Formats: sequence, structure tokens, C-alpha cells
Amino acid sequence: MTRPLVITDCDEVLMHMVVPFAEWVDAEHGVLFRIEDASFAGALKRKECGTPLEAAEVWPLLDGFFTSQMTRQYPIPGALAAMAEIAKHADIVVLTNVGPEHQQRRIDQLAEHGFHAPVIGSRGGKGEPVRRLIEQYKPSVAVFIDDLGGHHTSVAQEAPEVWRLHLVGEPAIADKIAPSKHAHARIDNWTEARDWILARLTENIPAPAPVTV
Repeated sequence: MTRPLVITDCDEVLMHMVVPFAEWVDAEHGVLFRIEDASFAGALKRKECGTPLEAAEVWPLLDGFFTSQMTRQYPIPGALAAMAEIAKHADIVVLTNVGPEHQQRRIDQLAEHGFHAPVIGSRGGKGEPVRRLIEQYKPSVAVFIDDLGGHHTSVAQEAPEVWRLHLVGEPAIADKIAPSKHAHARIDNWTEARDWILARLTENIPAPAPVTV
């Protein structure tokens, strides 16, 4: 029988991102990062005047961060210990939207913290990449973990048999992000998340029929 499969995001699930990113754009680019709603782009404002950055200005900052500043990131409490326990029972793949150009940097970053797993640097909705991973691994049961609700919607549409855990490990933004209606659970700490995931792996049954998407 094939092993279970856990597909996990990285930023704000395994590694803190917005806090080190905010420190960097403040110090190096004169930009304040203030989460006031669920819009990442709208949270970036010029220090001297308070006006939001244009959408076209946001990706170059993110690209610059992932190109040169990944060493600023640090693990979400309990995340890597939970992954070590989960790895005893399941294969793990990191599906992260840093794009293929930053995939090797993400591999190296996680390896520096003692975490070794296949990493896919993707773009866009995660439903199709998750479907491809299910076809590749043919797991007995699968769990998907992400901090962004849109990805849970995408996975619910493309791979409804996959269990979906909405986890926002960064306290600075967790209370600003509503639970995804397309996830089966919302848990923001890794002690409870680990137990929930292991329970799904032990039950070893596909997720129930999804809510309407």
C-alpha cells in the first residue's frame, strides 16, 4: 500500500515571512508593512506619505526578498518538530508559491534548519499541482496545508478527496485572515495541527464530499 501524503505550504506555515519581510522593506526600501485587511498589496505603504504601493511595485519587492533575504526567515514554533513526527507516517512535499526561480533557495533554506523534503516552486492556484502530486504519489490519504484561503478553494475544486487544513502560523496576521470555508479545519498552532493531521493519516480515508465551491 502506498504511504499517505502531506502537501504543505512554507511561508507562514513552516517559516515566518511577513515579519522579516516587513523589517527588510522598512529598513531598505522606506516601505511600511501594516496589515489592516486581507490585502497583502494594500498593507504596503510608503513611509514618507502613507500611500499604498501600486500592485506592480509589490512583486519586485517580494522577488528581491526571496532572492537575497531568505536567511531572515525563521521557523514557525513547533512546525519542524511536527513535520519530523509526520514524516514517520507520510511522505511530505513542500508546495510553495515562490516560483521555480526560487525553488532551490527554498530547498537550501529548509535544509539549513534540518528539514529535507521535495520542494515545488509553483505559481498561481495550487489545485492543479496538488492533483498532479496525487496522480504521481497515489497516496492512501492526503492532507494539504496552507495559510491562504484561495488555495483551499483551488484544491477543493481540483482534488476534493484531499483533506485541507487552514493554518496561519504568524500571530501578526492570523486574526486578520478569516477561516477558509473550503478547508476542513482551521488550526493556527502546530501542536493541535500535528494531532489533527496524524488523526487523518491514522483514519486513512479520503476527505468527505466538499462544500459547494
